[in-house]
Amino acid sequence: QVQLYESGGGVVQAGGSLRLTCTASGNTFSTYVMAWFRRAPGKEREFVAISGAAGDTNYADAVKGRFTISRGNAENSVLLQMNSLEPEDTALYYCAARARYFGFSYASRDYPLWGQGTLVTVSS
Repeated sequence: QVQLYESGGGVVQAGGSLRLTCTASGNTFSTYVMAWFRRAPGKEREFVAISGAAGDTNYADAVKGRFTISRGNAENSVLLQMNSLEPEDTALYYCAARARYFGFSYASRDYPLWGQGTLVTVSS
């Protein structure tokens, strides 16, 4: 059974950067589509970024040009580099995985595997 663990959250001032890491235990990510979602206070969980097993990526419009998703050097990690952070980026960030066979999805309901979340707070 694959388990996901996020790390790297914290408090940062607007304009700053953070790098989130999602690590898997029990398997590698090579056969999974990996995605980051976030849930801001009082809002629904929303898509942030996605990485296919072949390295193809896509981003939510709100983070395009500021966030970068990538596969880590270890096959069991995926990273989210967040630059030029804004107070609106404050949220609990989750990584999620689905089998590569099913392709890309931007809907959280399509992901069976989730981490526990890591909190990002951006102060103005």
